[in-house]
Amino acid sequence: MRLAQKVAVVTGAARGIGRAIAYALAEEGARVVLTDMLPEVETTAAELREQGRDAVALTGNVASFEDAGRIIQEALSLYGKIDILVNNAGITRDNLLLRMSEEEWDAVIAVNLKGTFNMTKAAAKAFLKQKSGSIVNIASVIGLMGNTGQANYAASKAGVIALTKSVAKEFGSRGIRANAIAPGFIRSKMTEVLPEETKAALLKAIPLGVLGEPEHVAKAVVFLASDDAQYITGQVLQVDGGMVM
Repeated sequence: MRLAQKVAVVTGAARGIGRAIAYALAEEGARVVLTDMLPEVETTAAELREQGRDAVALTGNVASFEDAGRIIQEALSLYGKIDILVNNAGITRDNLLLRMSEEEWDAVIAVNLKGTFNMTKAAAKAFLKQKSGSIVNIASVIGLMGNTGQANYAASKAGVIALTKSVAKEFGSRGIRANAIAPGFIRSKMTEVLPEETKAALLKAIPLGVLGEPEHVAKAVVFLASDDAQYITGQVLQVDGGMVM
């Protein structure tokens, strides 16, 4: 129980990687605040409570500065503190650059990058007052290598990495750590619908020869959020089966 009595806020926690992160943190003893725009976030929190975990769901849009502030304030009202912030919420609006609309660009930047800024800024005062805290941002290998048809997503995730390093430098002297995880191709509803030839091409690019699972990312989050990583900050941990080594 590496996270016993810790309070963690996880964005984009309704399903997929976010859901796996919430479960992993709870299994290590954390009290988890799950937030998402999707109503399924209530179901995920209820499932955790049925397993004897301390979990609550808060709906909101991280792209909204006001919503981000409200989520953090409600978490503080419920538990009195926040020890861990996991910025996982993210969307895609893929298109080739010449076809990409301003709306597609803005939507991805708003959720993926601005949302991470909004939540971090909202939690910063609590962290600074406590002189402690761990921020784990979910970036992507696409933010390191780029990808055809994902200029908006790549830019947003590269921005998250740069933001992570800046936060680590600004807050390090106050006992606050900030790190990022860059997942590779993780098994999800999105990857399940890919054509078999596309999956085969992906697997060829991954030295371990398998797609990742949401739990692989979740375990890395637990490590970076815990005291096991107390001397690690400003880092980007690639969870990609060796794809971008």
